[in-house]
Amino acid sequence: MFNPSGEEYLITLFEYAPISLWEQDFSGIKKMFDELRKKRVKSLDSYLDKHPSFVDECMRLIKVVNVNQKTVTMFQADSKADLISNLDRVFRDGMRHHFREELLALWNGNVNWSGEGVNYTLRGEPLDILLHWRILPEYEKNWERALVTIEDITARKQAEQRFRNLFDSSPISLWEEDYSAIKASFDELHNQGVTDLREHLETHPSLVRHFAGLIKVTNVNRKTLELFGASSMQELNENLHLVFRDEMTVHFAEELVDLWNGKLSYEREGINYALDGEPINIQIDFRIMPGHEEDFRWALVSIQDITSRKKAEDYLRYLGTHDAMTGLYNRAFFEETLIKLEHQRKEPISIVILDLNFLKQANDTLGHQSGDKLIRRTAEVLNAAFDSEHIVARIGGDEFAAILPNVDEATAAELTKQIQTLIGLNNKYYREPELSISVGFSTSSPGTSLEKVIGAADDAMYRHKSENHRRRRDDR
Repeated sequence: MFNPSGEEYLITLFEYAPISLWEQDFSGIKKMFDELRKKRVKSLDSYLDKHPSFVDECMRLIKVVNVNQKTVTMFQADSKADLISNLDRVFRDGMRHHFREELLALWNGNVNWSGEGVNYTLRGEPLDILLHWRILPEYEKNWERALVTIEDITARKQAEQRFRNLFDSSPISLWEEDYSAIKASFDELHNQGVTDLREHLETHPSLVRHFAGLIKVTNVNRKTLELFGASSMQELNENLHLVFRDEMTVHFAEELVDLWNGKLSYEREGINYALDGEPINIQIDFRIMPGHEEDFRWALVSIQDITSRKKAEDYLRYLGTHDAMTGLYNRAFFEETLIKLEHQRKEPISIVILDLNFLKQANDTLGHQSGDKLIRRTAEVLNAAFDSEHIVARIGGDEFAAILPNVDEATAAELTKQIQTLIGLNNKYYREPELSISVGFSTSSPGTSLEKVIGAADDAMYRHKSENHRRRRDDR
């Protein structure tokens, strides 16, 4: 039976430990350091920059006194002697980077060090390792004994690399962000007695941009750089104010309110901008990652470019509300607008009814292309006569109408006169056929339905139409 305090027991613990253990002698490195200090070298870091071969010299000076069985297995050696006699095949290439850090730690008086690095098996296979060493007590002056543990983390590093590749090669834009400064600001506002962030932001709108400036972007993938036209993450980081602006403040304010209220993931549509100023319609998926609910230190954001989809939706919406030939609103939109205005009446509302004269005659004598041309010319006149807040529609083959919210009778009368002036200018610009439009309008009064207003405008238009037909007969 082993004596737990006996030497044989300790040797057995070393030999059969489930982790790679090395007993090493760093005294040769200590002597090299002493020589450098005699030469008044103050900064080993600067010295290594000028003498990079010093790292290799120190690597060769490491003496391995003993290793355990786990080490022999890990480095694919036949025996301890096989491993110790081939250390130059173990400590090489990728080890140089982390060994430089070890040397700097020793130079600065540290008696222990931890870090990741690369060693090699005797078959030449690289091992990603997690290395710890400590100069053992009573050896701090000469460094003749150091205990080293090496953990094989190759599988973990490969998994990390796999997920890095998945992140970097994702077909959608991915961002890793740090929202901890926003969380700290939230805590400060709570301490100040703020309970409703939405109300607070409405009172202090500049806070939205302040909060946006607190976000730290820690990583983005290649798709992100492509989407926003950046050559590097540094360029993107330096120009985030060009990416997140204008409309972004509206949906970012909603994100802040969600976070304030404990909603740590959400989806939302918005607009960002490429570095060249081109708007990008986006669908954003935001979430605070598990384990960071209290500090917001890790947030994952995915951004999908939905610009093409939004354009298609806008086009379909346009087709559903506009007349294809003229670009004016169609009858369905006109009637839908009337219903809305009827339920939300604000006087006055003027309605203009227009009818294109002599369209059938143009079609019969000059062909339908001439008739179509008259329809498009009518639209040109109406677009010039009315403002953007007016609803101008083609409601039939040769029928047009305009809804004029907040326009009184006198203003409506002036607009109809302007239409006649514009018709005259249009006829000077175009040759035949002559453009002739009959116009009538009516203005609402309290208690009068818009249907009756339309009827009155229609009657006025027909009276004008009769005059136009009589004038045409008289001219003949």
